[in-house]
Amino acid sequence: MRVGVVDLGTNSTRLLVADVHDGRVEEVARELTITRLGEGVDERRKLLPVAVARVRNVLSDYRRELERLGADRVLVLATSSVRDAENGEAFLGEIEWSYGFTTRLLSGEEEAELTRRGVAGGRELDPDALVVDIGGGSTELITEREQISLDVGSVRLTERFLHSDPPAGEELDAAARAVRELLPDLHPTEAIGVAGTITSLAALELGEYDPERVHGYRLSREAVEAQLEHLASLPLDERRGLPGLDPDRAPVIVAGAAIINEVMKRYDLAELEVSERDLLHGAALAAAALAEPQEGEAPPGAYTCC
Repeated sequence: MRVGVVDLGTNSTRLLVADVHDGRVEEVARELTITRLGEGVDERRKLLPVAVARVRNVLSDYRRELERLGADRVLVLATSSVRDAENGEAFLGEIEWSYGFTTRLLSGEEEAELTRRGVAGGRELDPDALVVDIGGGSTELITEREQISLDVGSVRLTERFLHSDPPAGEELDAAARAVRELLPDLHPTEAIGVAGTITSLAALELGEYDPERVHGYRLSREAVEAQLEHLASLPLDERRGLPGLDPDRAPVIVAGAAIINEVMKRYDLAELEVSERDLLHGAALAAAALAEPQEGEAPPGAYTCC
C-alpha cells in the first residue's frame, strides 16, 4: 500500500510518501519545508495566523504531490506546538476538512513510541539504546521502557533564551542550564539521534547534506561541542551561508546544538548514530492501518481556528 505522512512540526512541515509491505517502509519521496508553525506559541499559547498560512501553503503543494504519486492513505501528525496551542484542535479540524487528510494529535509519549518504531525499521535495537529526537517544541528521549517528552526544543529554547545575535555567553549558559535541569536519570548503552538538528550537525561535519552519507554517520561529542561553539560565535547571516545547513534552520540551530550537547554530556555518550529514519517512518506504518477515508461535514471550529 502506498501511504503519505505529513508531520506538522514546530519548526518544519515534512512529507513522506512510502510503500508499506509486511511491516517494511520503502521511501518513494520525501520533502521538508521550514514553516515555523510554533512561532510565538510558547508565549501566546496560540497558533498565529501567519504561521498557519505558511503551513496551509505547503500542504496545498504536498496534496498535489500525494495525488501525483497515488497515495492511498494520508495521515497528518501534529506534535508539540499544536498540543500547546489553545486553537490547535480547531486548526486540525480545518486541515482535515479542507484537505481530506486524517489528522492525529500525538501526545509526547505517542510521538516517542512512533519515533522508536520508525528508527527500528527492520533492525534490532538494544532495550537500553536511547533514541534522541530534538524537535522545535519538545525533545523526546526514548528507550524500550521509557518514553519521555521534555518541554524544550530548538524553537522554544531560542525564543526563551537566545535573543542576541550572535547569542551572548550568559544566554547560552541559561539555555544549557534549563536543558540540564530537565534531563532524567537514564543509563543508555548507545544513542541514535534523529530529526533536523542532528542531521544538520552531521551535514555540517560532512560539508554537505547528503541523506545517504548522513544516515548512519557517527557524530562524536567532541564534534558537537566544537559545532556548538562555532555556530554560537557566528551572526545569523553567516550561519545561513554554512555548507550543509538549511538557511531557514539557521535561526534555531544553536539552541538545537545546545540541547544535544547537554544530552551527550549528561549520559556520558562518546558518540551517537545519526538516523534519517524517524517519526515519519513509524507513522507510515500507522497510516497503512487507516480505514479508507470518507467525506463528511465540516468539523466544529473549521475556518475559525485562527
